[in-house]
Amino acid sequence: MVGSVPLVWVLTLAAGLFCIGLFGALSRRNIVGMLMGIELMLNSVNINLVAFWRYLQPTGTAGLIFAIFTIAVAAAEVAVGLAMVIAIYRARLTINADEIDTLKG
Repeated sequence: MVGSVPLVWVLTLAAGLFCIGLFGALSRRNIVGMLMGIELMLNSVNINLVAFWRYLQPTGTAGLIFAIFTIAVAAAEVAVGLAMVIAIYRARLTINADEIDTLKG
């Protein structure tokens, strides 16, 4: 393909984005920051799905369907996660993960 980005570059970008998301999810104390890290990891998976679809089977639609499914799962994860954050904040008045260590109300 003339003028296209090599697959290795796209995979390197996705791997870097996944590593940044993993670091953000594991190093943050704030629950919202953790959710943002998880979203970065899901977006890197989407980049991989679309890249492999584009380079291996550009006539098929399986990669795009999986990417759309992953976007829908990410949207549901954000909705449930933010609802949980709001409920925890109302009960504890904090969203710091270190202070939310018991299941007591």
